[in-house]
Amino acid sequence: MSYFPLPRPARIAVMASGRGSNLEALLKAFPHDNPLGHIVLVLSDQREALALQKAVEAEVEAEYVPWPKSRDQGVAYQTGREQFEQVAGQLLHDHRIDLILLAGFMRLLSPAFVQAWQGRILNIHPSLLPQFPGLHAQRQALEAGVSESGCTVHFVDAGMDTGPIVLQRRVPVLPGDTEETLAARILEQEHQAYPEAVRMLLAGDFR
Repeated sequence: MSYFPLPRPARIAVMASGRGSNLEALLKAFPHDNPLGHIVLVLSDQREALALQKAVEAEVEAEYVPWPKSRDQGVAYQTGREQFEQVAGQLLHDHRIDLILLAGFMRLLSPAFVQAWQGRILNIHPSLLPQFPGLHAQRQALEAGVSESGCTVHFVDAGMDTGPIVLQRRVPVLPGDTEETLAARILEQEHQAYPEAVRMLLAGDFR
């Protein structure tokens, strides 16, 4: 089932845990006057995330939603993920969100949450999936000795970086590359690939 295109600009939320470089690219690509859609909410599980500051600077609502450590509360036991998703879910509902973009969001969402947003939640990963899912993708690529890497924009499902692929961009792995130099080269492509993939989805050009 495809939810897009919509008969109006889509309302977009971004979830980020860190510096927000992909968020910055998305904010530039989807400002308030973009007829396809615009970012109206940024959520982070890290109080000091630069992503929240960048959202405020762009005059987009920024919300810190904690991901508490799991603890035993007797009968009313809840994990940190459940508590996060409960608060985040209410914020997404209140802001009438149509599409969620994960941009450096370093948490794994529950199958139930992902299922509720099936077809309306994207992620970007710094490898050519299905190669090198999970953490330290650049390190994995260097250790594997591959000649190229890149980034992948994909739908989020219940697995770890396993959802259907929307778009990929490739970069060479150069002699002498470190995790940092390879990550920087990939990041340049991420900043182009993520907005492009979102435009494709919102315009109804991806099936």
